[in-house]
Amino acid sequence: MNTSSGKAAPSRRIALDPENVKKGLGQLVLTVVELIRHLLEKQALRRIEGGSLTEQEVERLGLTFLELNEQVKWLKREFGLTDEDLNLDLGPLGKLL
Repeated sequence: MNTSSGKAAPSRRIALDPENVKKGLGQLVLTVVELIRHLLEKQALRRIEGGSLTEQEVERLGLTFLELNEQVKWLKREFGLTDEDLNLDLGPLGKLL
């Protein structure tokens, strides 16, 4: 498209790099997963401290959180992300990680 001065107008297209889109989406998803994981861990600790879980449930929770942690580590490596990339500032609550 040309302007009245005969020069081409700047392109209105967004230059998307598929790798950046992939990494950005990975960052968003992993940040949400980390937020949910932290909330679930806090809830699990409350229930453990409150005595409302059996020994088997406590063991299963521990194994589940260990496996989830390993999967998140693997995904961070796959997307080239660090803990700091996922560290949201939650305002008065502080940083996520």
